[in-house]
Amino acid sequence: MRFLFARTALLASAFFLAGAAQADKLVVGATQVPHAEILEVVKPVLAKDGVELDIKVFSDYVQPNLQLADKELDANFFQHQPYLDTFNKDRGTKLVSVGLVHVEPFGGYSRKVKSVAELPQGATIAIPNDPSNSGRALLLLQKQGLIKLKDPSNIVATPLDVVENPKQLKFRELEAAMLPRALDDVALALINTNYALEAGLVPTKDALFIEGADSPYANLVAARPDNKDAPAIKKLVDALHTPEVKAFIQDKYKGAVVPAF
Repeated sequence: MRFLFARTALLASAFFLAGAAQADKLVVGATQVPHAEILEVVKPVLAKDGVELDIKVFSDYVQPNLQLADKELDANFFQHQPYLDTFNKDRGTKLVSVGLVHVEPFGGYSRKVKSVAELPQGATIAIPNDPSNSGRALLLLQKQGLIKLKDPSNIVATPLDVVENPKQLKFRELEAAMLPRALDDVALALINTNYALEAGLVPTKDALFIEGADSPYANLVAARPDNKDAPAIKKLVDALHTPEVKAFIQDKYKGAVVPAF
């Protein structure tokens, strides 16, 4: 009888531990570069802390948020606050930031000119087609003196908000992931750093101009209101804020990605 009781207790303990392990599994959506690469760094750290990290890689900016809202993901890591705010407003989601990790300075790239001054009249400029990154691109073009916006600080500006355009630049709005492929077809493309890196571009060397490290577009970890305070989510953010992650970002990306903590 005593043996049976001990065996029953042992089985119950095993089931409890299995349940606990399952409860501490985190499925996190990310774009490949640099987000998934950074998550791989913290994967063994989280494992030691009792959290199994499952990284799901995406090639777009829409599905990671939709799947997080639908509880197919526990968190995601790919976007900045202006994009998240716009997405929540447009899609009726209520996703929230749980921590800032890094800045990816946004840049302008060209295979046809070597400086902004060389841009010809009527040149075509490719920019992202989502509102927050479109506005970000136009603000950066304004900073280069190429255009002037109706509201010079509007972070969700569109080409319709351009009130001065001395070179009569034409704007082609494309999905962010497609911008590197458009470089042969346009005079200039404004490209998010993650997609620039995936395309083999080196932002600090190849960009004609680039945002400074003081950019307000820090990339964040997003979660839902119902799980934002979960212990496993907190462990994830804490792991991403360690000196080891900061050193990895600095050594790996050489200024193309800048720690925001």
